[in-house]
Amino acid sequence: MYGAILGDIIGSPFEYDRGEKTKDFKLFSRRSYFTDDSVMTLAVCEALLKVGLDATVKEIEEAVITSMQSWGRRYPHAGYGGYFSQWIRLKHPQPYNSFGNGSAMRVSAAGWLYDSIERTKEVAKATANVTHNHPEGIKGAEATACAIYLARNKSSKEEIKKYIEKEFHYDLNRTLNEIRPGYHMDETCQKTVPEAIIAFLESKDFEDAIRNAVSLGGDTDTLGAITGSIAEAYYGIPEWLMSECKHRINKEMIDILDEFDHTLTRKDVLADTNKLIGKAIDQYYVQDNKDGMILFMDSMMNAMKQGEELIIPYITTHSFLSDDQINNISIGDTFTLDHDMKLKMETVKDAKGKEWLGVFTSTDEMHKGSSGNVQINQPILSIFKLVLDLKGVNGLVINPFGKYIRLNKNIIAILIGIYEKQNKI
Repeated sequence: MYGAILGDIIGSPFEYDRGEKTKDFKLFSRRSYFTDDSVMTLAVCEALLKVGLDATVKEIEEAVITSMQSWGRRYPHAGYGGYFSQWIRLKHPQPYNSFGNGSAMRVSAAGWLYDSIERTKEVAKATANVTHNHPEGIKGAEATACAIYLARNKSSKEEIKKYIEKEFHYDLNRTLNEIRPGYHMDETCQKTVPEAIIAFLESKDFEDAIRNAVSLGGDTDTLGAITGSIAEAYYGIPEWLMSECKHRINKEMIDILDEFDHTLTRKDVLADTNKLIGKAIDQYYVQDNKDGMILFMDSMMNAMKQGEELIIPYITTHSFLSDDQINNISIGDTFTLDHDMKLKMETVKDAKGKEWLGVFTSTDEMHKGSSGNVQINQPILSIFKLVLDLKGVNGLVINPFGKYIRLNKNIIAILIGIYEKQNKI
């Protein structure tokens, strides 16, 4: 995210071929300022954070529209194109078949948030589709997001190049020296995205990637934003550049970036913790002895210290909302239930008919067999305490429909006791 914004800021003074097509230029000046590229990057980011990682395409599109219109109206002079300037103000905005590079410059959050390249493409398409529903506009967004996804997942430059060429048929075999002489202002995805990717591929570090992009001339802020978003995922960003970026944007922008970073950190920690729990369960199956249980309990203790969560499925007997509420609700709305809602925790029975509370390390594990229609993430410690208070439940079982492990109430009480002693509670 900072990479896209830095690329935009650094490239902004040289837009419309106002530079000398050289890599030797001052990175920042009084004319270095964020443009529509940064505003819309943050708008899309805010929308994706708001709807959550499991949102439907329709939910994503509705949230992106709302967020982009809101940010666009707050920053009306950021440098939008003509059609987009009108779109921001429409009561019922519709896509206008654009293949402009705006779809690619604003998509970077989609490259970071998701756990598969297929989901990354799906979300990138949704963020583009609300305005840039031309195939080339969609392709530009998807290619940029996929390049970010691959870069952050440690793919080599050659692997990134091969994937983009095969999947999107961009010509990435040209060099910057070949492109630069005849390259001029062009705001299409077709003439921006491949050039931005080449600027990244030829770079040696983050700063060099931005200098490569700006040296091409033309739409330098957008070239910088796209290149910077990929380069950040591959190289990271020096601390002094991060600091410079924060000095040149507003507090509400920094707040979105902080929330984004927190989401990524939380997501990585949760994923790592659940992987460790899953690995410990696997090891328990291999060893099936005291050592396996010790490894598992150590993993649970670490997860409790981190405040990590497991999923509890609940069953409801009727809908949360009435038909009228469902038909009229919009993204971001709040509502009040007109009836009491009762949630029942789902339990599973063992071969002897004893009941256990089933909990899960991931939604995928839950979907293997749970009939719960509501899922709630709860801290592991609070789940343990809950189980001790539940009558008629023998304990809990983690991932009951796959490789599972059961913890009876005695073991749970021991874990709570060790945790409280270690943390002096």
